[in-house]
Parts: sequence; C-alpha cells; structure tokens
Amino acid sequence: MPIPLAATELEAYDKIILGVDPGTQIAGYGVIRIQKDQMSMLQYGVIHLSKYSTHELKLKKLFDRMIQLIEEHLPDEMAIEDPFFGKNVQAMLKLGRAQGVAMAAALSRGIPIVEYSPRKVKQSVTGNGNASKEQVSHMVGHLLHAEINPEFFDATDALAIAICHHFHKNALPGTKSTGKKSKKGAWSAFANENPGRIS
Repeated sequence: MPIPLAATELEAYDKIILGVDPGTQIAGYGVIRIQKDQMSMLQYGVIHLSKYSTHELKLKKLFDRMIQLIEEHLPDEMAIEDPFFGKNVQAMLKLGRAQGVAMAAALSRGIPIVEYSPRKVKQSVTGNGNASKEQVSHMVGHLLHAEINPEFFDATDALAIAICHHFHKNALPGTKSTGKKSKKGAWSAFANENPGRIS
C-alpha cells in the first residue's frame, strides 16, 4: 500500500484551479489541474442565465452552479476576472454582483481567490494584452493540449484566467495580482466585445 504524501509535498506539484469569467447572461468557467507544473483541462463550459426572469434568480442559479463545480472538482484556488470601471453604472453593478456571488461561493468553502484584469490575462496567455478572443481561445487549446470549441469564448476566457493564475502562482491568495488596474476604457471595449453578457 503506497504511503500518502505529506500535504506540503502534494501541494508542490498538484493543484486544481477554477477560473471564472462572470456575467449575468452567460458565465464561463474552466477547471485545470497542475501536476508537476504541467497543465491539463478537467472541465470547461458556460452557465446560461438569460432564461431566468429576474436578476435575483440569475444570481441564485450562478451561486448554485458555482457550489456544484466546487463540490465536484474541489479546487484549491479560484481565479476570477477583475471588476471593470465604466460609465454604465447599472451594467457595472450587475456584473459586480455576479462576480461577488461567484466569489461568495468560493469563500463559503474556504477557497482563496485572486483577481486578474482582462488585459493581464491576455498578456499572460498570448503575450499580447490586446489579443482577440479567437487568439486567446487558440492559445488556450495549445497550452492545454486540448481540442477547444471556438464558439465557447466565455469558457475559454475562464480557462485563460485559470492559466494566468498558474503563471502567476506567487500571487498572494485573496488579493489582486500585481498587474496594473484596468483602464476606464476597458469597460467600453468589454461592452463592445460582449453585448450579450449584461442586461
């Protein structure tokens, strides 16, 4: 019978990261495993929330699905997209609530959270902070040695967030990465690229 590794030895080469790209219409998630510094994909997908009639119900469904993913994969850490800043206050509030609900699910299970700006994620995964969603999706598939459905951009973005977190594994749990904050114009770019994410 093999002798179990000490917890510190196990953590050195084995970690599961849940990446989340929150939204009130569609939320993306991606789960990766790190083993001996090699990444592999466990699951990715999207949570369709537009079919629910009220914002409160959307948040409840998002929370329930996050808890389900956490209980299924037992992630060690969560990486999530950093809040945006912009002129559309109502849209910002709704997106911020979705982010908060996803974070609350992780906190309820004692999982540390790190936030990353979209630009930081793109820079980490593709080398270009202004990369397109298609470029991010392509690079995610390359890094994970996996076939990625190019139509699931919210899911591939979530995988990219998890990969970014692995690349910045020295970031302190529960804090934002040391990357620069998103510029105010980032909200406009996000809204233009994702018209169906917020309503």
